[in-house]
Amino acid sequence: MKICILGAGALGCVIGAALSEAGHETWLLNRSAAHVDAMRRDGLWVHDEGGERAITVRASTSAAEIGAVDLVVVLVKSFHTEAAIAGAMALLGPDTTVLSLQNGLGHEDILAQAVGRERVLAGKTYVGGVLLAPGTVRSGVVGKHTYIGELDGSVSHRVLAIAEAFNSAGLATTVSENIVGTLWDKLLVNVATGALTGITRLTYGQLYSEPLLKATSLAAVAEAIAVATAAGVRLGLSEPETAWKLASEGLPASFKTSMLQSLEKGSITEIDFINGSVVRWGQRHGVPTPVNATLHACMKGVERAMADEQTRQNDARQQEEAKP
Repeated sequence: MKICILGAGALGCVIGAALSEAGHETWLLNRSAAHVDAMRRDGLWVHDEGGERAITVRASTSAAEIGAVDLVVVLVKSFHTEAAIAGAMALLGPDTTVLSLQNGLGHEDILAQAVGRERVLAGKTYVGGVLLAPGTVRSGVVGKHTYIGELDGSVSHRVLAIAEAFNSAGLATTVSENIVGTLWDKLLVNVATGALTGITRLTYGQLYSEPLLKATSLAAVAEAIAVATAAGVRLGLSEPETAWKLASEGLPASFKTSMLQSLEKGSITEIDFINGSVVRWGQRHGVPTPVNATLHACMKGVERAMADEQTRQNDARQQEEAKP
């Protein structure tokens, strides 16, 4: 199977590495020339339970170089979805399938509008990854499950073939007949830790040793469960404690959430698609979500402070360069 990972950052490289090692023609597509150059020159260095190793991978900054593929796995940040798929149309052939494994809710509709709903599959993965340096990632695959499915809940030949490819690569993958519920199950895990680590800047080891933060996490997840229930979503997770435990399962104490990683890179986060989604769905179905609303607001404040500091630094740099 010819596969392209659209948005081969930390998680994309972890999944792409597994698929490459399994013998699939897997392309890692990323905008960062430094990241792509490092992988082309030295291979993709993967640190996991077995140690570290370099994997020969195909990497590019250009969809045109890759050409049409059988499967596009979308792993760009939520707020880049529309622009990313618009710039990747060269990946689409007559039978190309587009699978979103992104965090949060709403990406499937964006992709469907761009490429046609008939091409789109939805999915969620609990695989973890951290980008240590250009061309180098820490991988968290063991014990982490991935779920994929057709938007209408049917079990098609194509979704079964993709699941088989993933499973053959050591990516434990299940076909879901209730993908909306699956999306919500993963959202609950993101709600459990994402915003809290972004606001506090704590690693998992630090977060999970603070009882007050656990209490806040459980309250946020409980709100999300109430919203999903009111919306008629069939959840696989029914207890906040389960989401809290799933978030860290199999990951080291040094692990940082994707939300915290984004902030450390000076980027905005996916908060609008995670806690923000809970708040919007809550408003739609008449369910109060004060904890999620507070976490969402605080994260927007963190992003604002970061943007203002970047502006201040840029202004200071320009003033310094303008001096005679």
